[in-house]
Amino acid sequence: MSSTSDLTWFKSSHSGSDGDACIEVALTLATVHIRDSKDEQSPQLAFSPSAWNDFVSYAAQA
Repeated sequence: MSSTSDLTWFKSSHSGSDGDACIEVALTLATVHIRDSKDEQSPQLAFSPSAWNDFVSYAAQA
């Protein structure tokens, strides 16, 4: 397994021009990693791709 420092992080295009209120996501085949874009050293969450898809589908309904 690779270190989370080896991940390629990206922000949503919906984060605004300042990008100051967003999360960053990094994808691997087995895991979706999430972190606060304002504090790259903050704790990170990791989800299976299916759990992340379930969350995104639920959030899109709101």
